[in-house]
Amino acid sequence: MTVKEYILDKISNGTMHLALLDPDKQSGQVAGEMALRMKAAGTDAILIGGSTGVNPQNISETAIAIREMAGLPTIIFPGGPDSISPDVDALLFMSMMNSTDLVNVIGAQVYAAPIIKKLGIETIPMGYLIIEPGMKVGEVGKAKLVKRDEIDKAVAYALACEMYGMSLFYLEAGSGADRPVPVEMISAVKRAISIPLIVGGGIRTPEAAEAARLAGADIIVTGTFIEQCSDDEKLRAVVKASKGL
Repeated sequence: MTVKEYILDKISNGTMHLALLDPDKQSGQVAGEMALRMKAAGTDAILIGGSTGVNPQNISETAIAIREMAGLPTIIFPGGPDSISPDVDALLFMSMMNSTDLVNVIGAQVYAAPIIKKLGIETIPMGYLIIEPGMKVGEVGKAKLVKRDEIDKAVAYALACEMYGMSLFYLEAGSGADRPVPVEMISAVKRAISIPLIVGGGIRTPEAAEAARLAGADIIVTGTFIEQCSDDEKLRAVVKASKGL
């Protein structure tokens, strides 16, 4: 089963939870331990990525440790064309749709495509849209942020991505955001598209996770919350709320 098939199978039975780990913020060993905690909490797969400091070496170290310690699927959430490693199970081949820098829209992808092909990494095409406040990813990605009340604009981006043939669409408020993506935007986008909808950024409570799920998110991502939370019960509560358990 490919990772894409695994994702589609999971969301056919309900909302999926992905844990995001930044390989620049801890050693591979620690990342493996975090992944093991998240597996116990009920997460379905691990995204590996960050806005800065990510390279093939720390991605590989992280992916190998996660595989050995937790056995969960590993998926690169790339921050640039050098965020590539043959040690992962798949890579989100994504375009930051509202970046003002064409490198983030198509340039980095053109550079990386032959390398990815040679390494034989599974790719999952994804449209990626940065919603205010955007945080570091919006800054690094030079995004023209979609405002929280610009629901029609978010829908238009989502439709364009589906029409391009992308497999996933991601609404991102940014790691550490003080506000998650508005539920009204999630609902409107979900109604408009037939491809799976991912929502991330600023989700750090069961209530926020449940709100995103009920609004229509097929996949919920948490990252900063995992890094900051030492309470396994809280981790489980957010994952369960994400999945409706």
